[in-house]
Amino acid sequence: MTGASGVRRLPRAYRVWLGGALGSLLGDAVLYFALGWAAAAHGGAAAGLVLTSITLPRTALLLVGGALGDRLGARRVMIAGDVAMIAVALSLCLMVWRVGAPLWLLVATGLLIGVVDAFYLPASGSMPRRLVGTELLPKALALRQTGAQLVTMAGGALGGLLVAAGGLGAAAAFDAVTFAFMLGALMAIRPTRAEPRAPGSSGVLRDAGDGVRVAWRDPVLRAALALTACAAGALLPVVSLLVPLLARDRGWEAGTAGLVVGAQSLGIVCSAGWVARRGGARRPGLAAALGLLVAGCGAGALALAGSSPVAAGGAALLVGLGNGLFAAHLAPLVLASAPDTHLSRLQALMALVQSGALLLMNNVLGGLAQGAGPTAALGASAAILTVAALAALAHAPLRGHRGPESGDGLVRDPVLHAAAAPERTAGGA
Repeated sequence: MTGASGVRRLPRAYRVWLGGALGSLLGDAVLYFALGWAAAAHGGAAAGLVLTSITLPRTALLLVGGALGDRLGARRVMIAGDVAMIAVALSLCLMVWRVGAPLWLLVATGLLIGVVDAFYLPASGSMPRRLVGTELLPKALALRQTGAQLVTMAGGALGGLLVAAGGLGAAAAFDAVTFAFMLGALMAIRPTRAEPRAPGSSGVLRDAGDGVRVAWRDPVLRAALALTACAAGALLPVVSLLVPLLARDRGWEAGTAGLVVGAQSLGIVCSAGWVARRGGARRPGLAAALGLLVAGCGAGALALAGSSPVAAGGAALLVGLGNGLFAAHLAPLVLASAPDTHLSRLQALMALVQSGALLLMNNVLGGLAQGAGPTAALGASAAILTVAALAALAHAPLRGHRGPESGDGLVRDPVLHAAAAPERTAGGA
């Protein structure tokens, strides 16, 4: 479908799915805020335990979840996950009404959410390619990134309002409604052709390992996952960890720190929105590397900003612009390069790489900030990002990889429209 301006529009099926996905993301943001708020009443250690109860099973089961998504079909796994999350949220709402919010209930809820996420996230991550094919992936994923950023910004505020009005139970009920909306969206886009699935002869664990082997054998996927690890470990902690520490070190008020964080979010929305409107670069690997380089320069500028909030806000804006440019090009590159039978497994591997790198570097950078100060930690992040970006620019397969509009032979997805070429083999590029 092409609009009046000549720019191809995203299919209706994708827009329906994206609306449901962003709605459920808002519900998750509200519930996570409410769980954290309720856990904080039991003390800092209890709050950390509740967060760990979500992260631990999700990380441990991601590869298994990706294997099942490819074996059973992503849409089927998502429908089961939506039903499960509705049951979890409604059960939490009922239990809060009866017994309040004891720590055991919060931990049990976190464990259930983490298990569902492990199966849901890889399937959800593969849906854009299943619904739009490879040629529109940059626009589709950039639109999802823009929407997710806006939803995340609104989720905390809405969560605070719901908790103030009705407590944890109100937040849980709201989350159940958003997942019911997502379930309706999935039912509305029932595919007319069979979804390609991985063979079911081998075990699930073997299928999970096969996804790792596919990524390792493909030089583009291998480099993209390494770059993802560097970005997750050195870029994501800049705003979530180092900006609050920097604000306290430099005597800023909480509102000032919030404006710096908002500048970074604005940068992401601007760059991702531009890609969603205009489409991705012809060489997505090159664009992703340049985006990471811009983010590294922004992190360095933030370290050198001194006590000026204006300078810090400008540096944070630069970090966001680079972050948005990086994600808007690397994510479609990974998804388009995956074989049709390994889409969920590659998404699970990407999420696992991000989680592992973030878990490690949050502790490394936090320790460095405590010992040498947040400015030194920001400098270390900037150095890691810069070196990773330069290495990516020097990597010929990643730098020279061309997007589908350049005729590189990538396969169009056959779920909601006919496949014009045979599937790629599991051997990689």
